[in-house]
Amino acid sequence: MTHATDPRSAQLVGMASQLGLPLDEVPAAQLLAYVDLLQRWNATYNLTAIRDPAQMLSQHVADCLAVILPLQRHLGGRAACRLLDVGSGGGLPGVVIASLCPGVDVTCVDTVGKKAAFIQQIAGSLRLRNLHSQHARVERLEAPPFDVITSRAFASLADFVDLTRRHLSRDGVWLAMKGKDPSVERAGLPADVEAFHVEQLRVPGLDAERCLVWMCTRRSL
Repeated sequence: MTHATDPRSAQLVGMASQLGLPLDEVPAAQLLAYVDLLQRWNATYNLTAIRDPAQMLSQHVADCLAVILPLQRHLGGRAACRLLDVGSGGGLPGVVIASLCPGVDVTCVDTVGKKAAFIQQIAGSLRLRNLHSQHARVERLEAPPFDVITSRAFASLADFVDLTRRHLSRDGVWLAMKGKDPSVERAGLPADVEAFHVEQLRVPGLDAERCLVWMCTRRSL
């Protein structure tokens, strides 16, 4: 695992600090090791279009770090939570959530076998016992219900909800990572789904709009 003296540590800790997020040595080292593995696997398996490790840190990891505090606030003092990361690709945001939130049991699902294999490798290499990988189409996934279902650049809000609703627990929420507020997509949600909060995010070092769209079925409001 990457040592804490890695010069990128200060950059990573600084980004987390700007988000109001304390970053201990172990998760910091895990995230840097994750970037190293992402770069290594990317050379062969094309997990992300971003090739430069520094950009991976700022555009991928920092982007996902911005989700942590909102997720923790939602969970409150809950001792455990099951989270499904849909279309996880190279493990974003699933790997970041698993590292920073050890009480959250994260399952990453992707239709591409090499991406699912990468997540499995990450779980073993970084000793993230709360990180799991599934190679499947999400609509065919067999698993107990999840408390939170998340996605990053996966699909429209309506498609995201439609493909995953059978996996959401009765009081669960969807958490979609988006760029600017997708007001047109929100208007196209099914009648029984409520986008109850659009949370604006400011990602350190990223000059682009980001937001989280929180959704639930109306009966759970």
